[in-house]
Amino acid sequence: MDDSRKSVPDLSGSGESGSASGALAVELFDRQQFAELTRTLSHSLANLPSQEPVAVALSGGADSSALALIAADLCKSQARPLYLFHIHHGLFAEADEWLRRVEVLASHLDAPLVVKHVEVQTDSGKGIEAAARQARYEALSSMSAECKLNVVLLAHHRQDQAETVLLRLLRGAGVQGLAAMRTESQREGLRLFRPWLDVDRAEMLALVSDFGRRAGWLPVADPSNADPRYARGALRRDVLPAIQAHWPAWQQTLARHARQAQDAIEVLDEVAASDLEGLDPDANDGSFSLKLWRLLSPARQALVLRYWIQKQGIAMPGDRKLNELLRQLRQLHQMGSDRDLLWRHDPYSVRCRQARVFLEPNSP
Repeated sequence: MDDSRKSVPDLSGSGESGSASGALAVELFDRQQFAELTRTLSHSLANLPSQEPVAVALSGGADSSALALIAADLCKSQARPLYLFHIHHGLFAEADEWLRRVEVLASHLDAPLVVKHVEVQTDSGKGIEAAARQARYEALSSMSAECKLNVVLLAHHRQDQAETVLLRLLRGAGVQGLAAMRTESQREGLRLFRPWLDVDRAEMLALVSDFGRRAGWLPVADPSNADPRYARGALRRDVLPAIQAHWPAWQQTLARHARQAQDAIEVLDEVAASDLEGLDPDANDGSFSLKLWRLLSPARQALVLRYWIQKQGIAMPGDRKLNELLRQLRQLHQMGSDRDLLWRHDPYSVRCRQARVFLEPNSP
């Protein structure tokens, strides 16, 4: 099943996310105590037009609930339309109860709540974590289109960022992977903002606790977060306690590594963009010259090839698959044809015709 509904009236045309003006009618948390969270979110939204609507991806957990609280208060003061997006995966028996708690929170915040039920493809071969993540982003994209908005706020924090660096390192990720999550990225046609990537989760938990005392509300607890069957759950249960004991500043350190990797990627992208311009790129079909590509050093051949694939807007292949493409391109005759090049990255293939390299959709 894949459907969505709004449980609070659509107020996008009013320029407000509720009936009160200036701020939430009832002070649901100590604004002075949590002013830094508001300032950080305000900075993230500063470049958006004042009337551009945004949404918070709201699971009902403590992290996303904290973001919803601050966003509702800030957007109310800015007369910026705000939506709350909740995705009902149906993966856990508690899912209906989670929805009920989210509805109560939305009522407190006087913000439109949009709910979408999705069915996660557990037999896709990607694993349940990846399949649920894909379903989640597709649902966010669908809800955003329905509400005519393009910016979704995500509640990832410093611990999430540090964990992502560790997991990607253990999976053998390169510089791109070690950059982990960015404060702003694009996926499924959406702009995803992560304003709190450098915020300590303890501050978010304190905010939700303060709200809970005032409103008698508790966030949901997703059992998968600590389930050792999942990579992140295993990391949290079995690995992070030892790291915390010996390296208490590990979150700040790994978050700093992510920022440094992002800086390195910017430099590499500038080099790759310059190299691609030198390959006689075709603005219409995206192809480039095989002959000119071969004049580059092996390292820059690989760099510009990754950059070219990334610009096509498709998922980056793993190292083994990319190395196979490099091998085939290096072995092709300089005026090679596609009969010698058999590289597929579903749903696309790389072809070579008249000494030019193309990325094309596979035939149905």
